[in-house]
Amino acid sequence: MGGWRVYAAVVAGGFRRYATYRVATAAGVFTNTVFGLILVYTYLALWDERPSLGGYDQAQAVTFVWVGQALLAALALGGGGVEGELTERIRSGDIAIDLYRPVDFQLWWLAADLGRCLFQLAGRGVVPFAFGALFFPAHLPSDAGTWAAFLVAVVLGTLVSYGIRFLVALSAFWLLDGTGVQQMAWIAGFFCSGMLLPLNVFPGALGEVVRLLPWSALLQAPADVLLGEADPWGTFAFQAGWAVALAAVGRLVWAAATRRVVVQGG
Repeated sequence: MGGWRVYAAVVAGGFRRYATYRVATAAGVFTNTVFGLILVYTYLALWDERPSLGGYDQAQAVTFVWVGQALLAALALGGGGVEGELTERIRSGDIAIDLYRPVDFQLWWLAADLGRCLFQLAGRGVVPFAFGALFFPAHLPSDAGTWAAFLVAVVLGTLVSYGIRFLVALSAFWLLDGTGVQQMAWIAGFFCSGMLLPLNVFPGALGEVVRLLPWSALLQAPADVLLGEADPWGTFAFQAGWAVALAAVGRLVWAAATRRVVVQGG
């Protein structure tokens, strides 16, 4: 039990750490709201021309936008997660200190990222979502079960997001500077998660492929659960499958990376 208390303390520490950046949080809320407004009016114009595009009505499309703004910072779709700090520790060599910690490296950084995610969801996600639901037509469930399923999907999406970003950070062991990989991951995250346009709008084979990629577990999957467009259990299985697969690959890459550290003598 002591080990789990350590990770719980890391989660709490991560939450408190990000809670100190009050000005940045307020600026993030403003940015998310403005970006949401831009997307909402774009979607309204698009759905006026193409009603029921992608199987959504206009209210569902608008709600999708605000779900995306609520999850943008929490799931680090545009960066801002622990991968930046982890990459810098690898580049500087400070990662050698982490090897001496009597904890699981992958779980330690997951706990830190969960603390960050919890704060960003509460600090930056709730206000834009509430604003959108208040001032625009929204498709929100009336039963608690759907909301609970949505929260489960968000948690699983967080694990998938961390799995992707953990691998991105570990690439710095071989590339020395992971900035380029991080930027490519951010672009892929925006495009393949549905942040710019719901994935069910993508045509033909492209739509089928992007919905099978792990990024679809971050936004599209939770949003469809909330909107009543997806079977929750099937969605959970899809997200959990990617979370487990990415965690397993992360273990293998980390094992290879630690051997590389030993070879380099660092």
